[in-house]
Amino acid sequence: MTTHVTIVGAGLGGLTFARVLHVHGIPATVYEAETSPTARAQGGMLDIHDHNGRPALRTAGLSEEFRGLVLEGRQASRALAPDGTVLYEEGDDGTGGRPEVMRGELRRVLLDSLPAGTVRWGHKVRTARSLGDGRHEVVFADGTSVVTSLLVGADGAWSRVRPLVSDATPEYVGMSFVETYLFDADVRHPAAAKAVGDGAMFALAPGKAIQAHRESGGTLHAYVALRKPREWFDGIGLPGAAGAARVAREFAGWAPELTALITDADAAPVLRPLHTLPAAHRWERVPGVTLLGDAAHLMPPSGEGANLAMYDGAELGRALAAHPGDAEAALAAYERDLFPRGAAEAADASRLHALMYGDDAPYGLIDMFTGQEQAGGAVAAG
Repeated sequence: MTTHVTIVGAGLGGLTFARVLHVHGIPATVYEAETSPTARAQGGMLDIHDHNGRPALRTAGLSEEFRGLVLEGRQASRALAPDGTVLYEEGDDGTGGRPEVMRGELRRVLLDSLPAGTVRWGHKVRTARSLGDGRHEVVFADGTSVVTSLLVGADGAWSRVRPLVSDATPEYVGMSFVETYLFDADVRHPAAAKAVGDGAMFALAPGKAIQAHRESGGTLHAYVALRKPREWFDGIGLPGAAGAARVAREFAGWAPELTALITDADAAPVLRPLHTLPAAHRWERVPGVTLLGDAAHLMPPSGEGANLAMYDGAELGRALAAHPGDAEAALAAYERDLFPRGAAEAADASRLHALMYGDDAPYGLIDMFTGQEQAGGAVAAG
């Protein structure tokens, strides 16, 4: 079987790419390991940025649909001390450049914008190999395969397409997140709901943090960060109450309305180890194949991952449309901009990671928010 463009991965980047190709009349098929659009939860809130995510959606012709997803007021943010004292707070006046949407809803809009049958569900990739002359074979776990002259890996951190162009593998950054949810929080968890506020909340200390966001329907979605060896998390018994209790003990002395985001969770906690690719990850041009999103430039969480993946997809779609009949020229033009873009964002992500979890936390982050060079004691006293 041969397709014009074969995309591995139906995340936001792969779907944006498929949508832009469709806008330009270029056929594509997306192969996705999940068995259906609803096979698993798609994560929480995304702030869609005006310099990458929103232009990508404009290129995809989905700006109106995107505006219908925006949750008003969720751009509010606050930073708390471990004892619950508010160190910094900013409301959402509707003028910010990072409107918040639910990831699952945005994915649904992208899926609905594609012709029926574009996404082939239940196709987990086992291997991908070169056949020469720019052609590649993708073999799926069920033994079926597809041969393509243009393969794009949009399959995330543990990409099965990446080895065709690069021998880089993700490395653990020394920190993991434990993800929790509190539902109907204003009624069932009022103290935690008040601490989180209307949007995002950060309670930071060197090497650890409790971060949360208010989502739709009164849900609080938290990410508990700990700088620990990967093996430490292997032994804590997640998911489960005992594992959550061990994580909570790392925050002994913190305000109970903050630790409640761990101990009072309404769903089993989920471990999210953090990995990165080299900050300047790049490869030599390999005919017939390229990468986008985390497959190309996995970095510490910074709010840019989904935005960057969508922008990659839109730019790759534009490049192919601009070079009809010359896919290699399109891929070369795309990668020429992809590499410095990814390297710059990775460097910014590393700096943000240091501000949030380094020895100066939380005051480095507050200085970034305020644009001021303030002494930590002065901020705390204020």
